[in-house]
Amino acid sequence: MCTRTMLIRVPGESEHKPAPPQMDHIDRRFRLENEPMTAETKLIAERELRETDDRAKEAINELRTMLREQQKLYFDDSDEMLRVFLRPTKYYPDSAMDLMKRVADFKEKNIELLKNLSAESDKKALVENKVVNVLVNRDQKGRRVLVVNIGKNWDVKKVKSDQLFRLFYLIHLAAMMEPETQVRGVVVLLDFDGLSLSQAWAMDLAFSSRLLNFIQFAMPLRLKEVHIVREPGVFKLVWGVFQSFVNKKLSARLHRHGSNFKALHEFIDPAHLPADYGGSLPKIDYSSKDWYPTLCTIDSHIRAWMSYGNVKKE
Repeated sequence: MCTRTMLIRVPGESEHKPAPPQMDHIDRRFRLENEPMTAETKLIAERELRETDDRAKEAINELRTMLREQQKLYFDDSDEMLRVFLRPTKYYPDSAMDLMKRVADFKEKNIELLKNLSAESDKKALVENKVVNVLVNRDQKGRRVLVVNIGKNWDVKKVKSDQLFRLFYLIHLAAMMEPETQVRGVVVLLDFDGLSLSQAWAMDLAFSSRLLNFIQFAMPLRLKEVHIVREPGVFKLVWGVFQSFVNKKLSARLHRHGSNFKALHEFIDPAHLPADYGGSLPKIDYSSKDWYPTLCTIDSHIRAWMSYGNVKKE
């Protein structure tokens, strides 16, 4: 059973400032990095996101006022939560509000799929399978790297495509809690090694549409790059479906490498990659099973997040 820790207030619970996550019992490699941004990251935030103390204060106050004037939208209006939406929109309050509305609409449209979302409810998929993983180290630009094994390691009978999406959603909720990740962003590595028709058919029109709508319009994180590796011939079936939903912005960040890891290394320094991808780090010897305890600690954050969105009509 998950060990629950209060992180972000859930409606009806104490309004006092939440305690930091209790992760002392978790292997240091798999802990969330909740610490304040480093000096270097602050410079990146200023350069790339227009984040200064004065601008942040002004934008937060403006967004908070806009949110409180919304009768059909509910989100926690703490500084920390509002920054989640302001950082990927470069501190433009109007754009942040639009993002909040898209997040709310996406959650409402997929309410049944995301029902009872938690690490515990998806424990079997996380602990007994090796479909999703997060590298324990960041890349040379300080970005988190999500590895998705959607070839031979994906048993579509054990992890349905809907549940795979739930895992993506869980991981993005964890990532958004890290100030460093909010600023530096994330990289996704899609490994299609051993892809067969069964996995290709599982990534059907409905799955592809939902995933790409989420990534492009309803994910409050900076997605910097997506790398596709070891894709076999059957991948053209998946690619044909995916391409129809990819906008210009994401298309510019999508890179196909096949088994040419040297091409991958032009984007991610091999010093920050495991040997599985031609890097100098040891082969990956961990999985989502090792990240499961960490996801358990953010249970309150997940429950709070799932309570946000469009206000239900009486």
